[in-house]
Amino acid sequence: MGKHFSLTATDKHQLGAYRADPKGMPLGGIAVVQEIFGVNSHIRNVCDRLAAAGYVAVAPALFDRMTRDFQSGYSPEDIAKARGFLTNIDWDAMLRDVSAAIAELKSAGPSGVIGFCMGGTVSFLSATRLAGLSAAVCFYGGQIIRFADEKPKCPTQMHFGEKDDHIPMTDFNTIKNKHPECDIHLYPAGHGFYCDERGSFHAPSAAQAWERTLAFFKRNLAGTK
Repeated sequence: MGKHFSLTATDKHQLGAYRADPKGMPLGGIAVVQEIFGVNSHIRNVCDRLAAAGYVAVAPALFDRMTRDFQSGYSPEDIAKARGFLTNIDWDAMLRDVSAAIAELKSAGPSGVIGFCMGGTVSFLSATRLAGLSAAVCFYGGQIIRFADEKPKCPTQMHFGEKDDHIPMTDFNTIKNKHPECDIHLYPAGHGFYCDERGSFHAPSAAQAWERTLAFFKRNLAGTK
């Protein structure tokens, strides 16, 4: 079980966050970037799973700039409400909040970032725009295509579903062609396939993607210690 606490970004904005710590000496630190549903039980579970694997994990509440402590489930009503946040995304502000999480992780060793859906795009932007990261993992980032000409500064892994109704295969192919340096995987699944609280959860794809994620972090974080 992790803990809730506060972070302060460089523009003095204070935001909530969730932190999970491993039992022993950490292998590194990982910022966990939310979907549009906030730092909900799914994102906290990702943090807990990373802590069980040996990493300090911190999930910043990126929507605190708009609505404090927002989190939701995955009912049609929840999804419709959460999508309202997509109309006015400030990517730079989100990167400042992720940077605050990364600063919190500094004492844990090499730092990485992982994000899902909207957070997958933020994770990609963290890789291209932020300094000091050793690895980035992006799960089904629907807006990565908008920034596909940017080049990651650290090793970057991406996971997509071939049945994703939010990310067309043309976008996937463009991203893959523009980034041969990245470790990019495609699964027989839809959007949100890693989240076991969603109807789109696809257990075999989720298990394989998580195995690849942990191996990627082990190579690029734990392997650098």
